[in-house]
Amino acid sequence: MSAPAVRGPFQWSVVVPVVAAVVLTATWLHHEHWAVLVAIGAALVGAVLAAVHHAEVVAHKVGEPFGSLILAVAVTVIEVGLIVMLMTSGGEGTSTYARDTVFAAVMITLNGIVGISLLVGALKHHLVSFNPSGTGSALTTVVALASLTMVLPSFTTSGQGLEFSGSQLAFAAVASLVLYVGFVLTQTVRHRDFFVPVSSDEYGLMTGLLDADGDDHADPPSRRETLLSLVLLVVSLLSVVGLAKLLSPTIEDAVQAMGAPYAVVGVVIALLVLAPESIAAVRNASRDRVQVSLNLGYGSAMASIGLTVPTIAVASIWLDGPLELGLETTQLVLLCITVVVSVLTVAQGRAKAQQGLVHLVLLGAFLFLSVVP
Repeated sequence: MSAPAVRGPFQWSVVVPVVAAVVLTATWLHHEHWAVLVAIGAALVGAVLAAVHHAEVVAHKVGEPFGSLILAVAVTVIEVGLIVMLMTSGGEGTSTYARDTVFAAVMITLNGIVGISLLVGALKHHLVSFNPSGTGSALTTVVALASLTMVLPSFTTSGQGLEFSGSQLAFAAVASLVLYVGFVLTQTVRHRDFFVPVSSDEYGLMTGLLDADGDDHADPPSRRETLLSLVLLVVSLLSVVGLAKLLSPTIEDAVQAMGAPYAVVGVVIALLVLAPESIAAVRNASRDRVQVSLNLGYGSAMASIGLTVPTIAVASIWLDGPLELGLETTQLVLLCITVVVSVLTVAQGRAKAQQGLVHLVLLGAFLFLSVVP
């Protein structure tokens, strides 16, 4: 069943985003006390759950792949704002914050969201099926974006260290936008059917398409309910990112107390910001709609790079200090392994629980090596 629409002013899905926004506003200037931090954490969890609910309502109305695209883009646009906000605040790790957060988002989406979706879906339905034509083009675009923006700076010689030169950064920004816009047009206009959930036989082989709107024959929400959910989705996502920013000093203190690298801060922030998409992906996988889960995973990775790099390129005109986008050696190795495993997963158009487990182990390796490099 699809998520129920918003039907009253006192539904939890209406109250929670408003409460989260109030907590964010009330604690923006003063949030050092432990009790305030607990309230912020509770509001953050509520905002994440509300965002998932309202994203599903909107997706039910507009159908796939527009539903997953809306959530991926909405989360990423706000994530970009958070990255710029934290970079402008200065301090330790500013030069690598964008890289660390974007790379964390890529690893979490390609291994975490994809892995947990395949595992949950396969454990419940034995085999899961998806369209390798659409999913393959999404993965190809993610690999090209990651290579152009985060791999090449590690090998170019015009910039210092792991930095792009000014002209190289401009090229990477334009190329990122071209690839992202091109894929969105492919996904939503020219080849939309490649990204719609599929039906399959007992062997997991694709036999056709499910209903394009993915409503499972439930009544779609009204126009008014959809608009209300869209507004509450934006409020929820803004609250998620704002509350995550308020918790970031506590996260930084915890990271320093652990003696872990500063990059762990970017990992934790990415985990918080991507929580709505992760929950939505798992819910769809449990309904045997893994295509939607993969749309969310690869779409989020694509948006994280395709929207962040151009924004950071423009912001770098005003930001002081270096901007390191190139990956370190360990990160390069993890990305290469992830790409190979992802290609082997997507090529078949169906997956068992083992493939999901492999991706989750790779995510575990990334998280562990982020703390113990």
